[in-house]
Amino acid sequence: MTNTTQGQELIRAVKEADSAYSLVKAVKALANARLEAGIPTLIAVLSYNNPGAAGVAAGGLVGLGKTAVAQLLNLIDDYNYGGRAWAIRALAAIGDPRALDTLIEAAESDFAMSVRRAATKGLGNLDWEDMPKDKIPAAQEQAFKTLLLTCQDTEWVVRYSSVVGLQGLATAVVVTYPDLAETIKTHLAQMFKTETDVTVGTRIQLAIQQLA
Repeated sequence: MTNTTQGQELIRAVKEADSAYSLVKAVKALANARLEAGIPTLIAVLSYNNPGAAGVAAGGLVGLGKTAVAQLLNLIDDYNYGGRAWAIRALAAIGDPRALDTLIEAAESDFAMSVRRAATKGLGNLDWEDMPKDKIPAAQEQAFKTLLLTCQDTEWVVRYSSVVGLQGLATAVVVTYPDLAETIKTHLAQMFKTETDVTVGTRIQLAIQQLA
């Protein structure tokens, strides 16, 4: 069986699944095959009303890595918050800087808390070296400004993930952009003084300790 034939059969199995169980099983088989031709189908599954299948599909897209990014960005479902959240989670985990603008927009303005949470965490997980060198400092400043904003989110889980994002960003720039790393540490120290949620405060403390 050729890869093309195998891919077509795996995709067909997903589309023809007639139960939640068979759908998860079919999506798992397609995800494990790591076929580029399966990317649009995996992305479509993110918006299905089946969290188990969506989670497996997201994992499959993360496994495909940078190969999946362009289609994820093009096919992201703006009208299905569950599908959008899974897509943002996948983009955040892959860490491709082509997703920067999408992550920034989601972190700053998406109405769904789960999307904002995934996006803020993702901003600290980007592979900056994949960008042209002359564009990296400005892009990192953009990410920092967005995380400063999301540190004020009304939802504690978004503030928590913003701290995770800031720690990731500070770690990424400590050698190449030490001034920004110091600015992030200063901000975390100030945030710790005013944060009212114990869980977020504990995470800020951990970030400060690990960045010291």
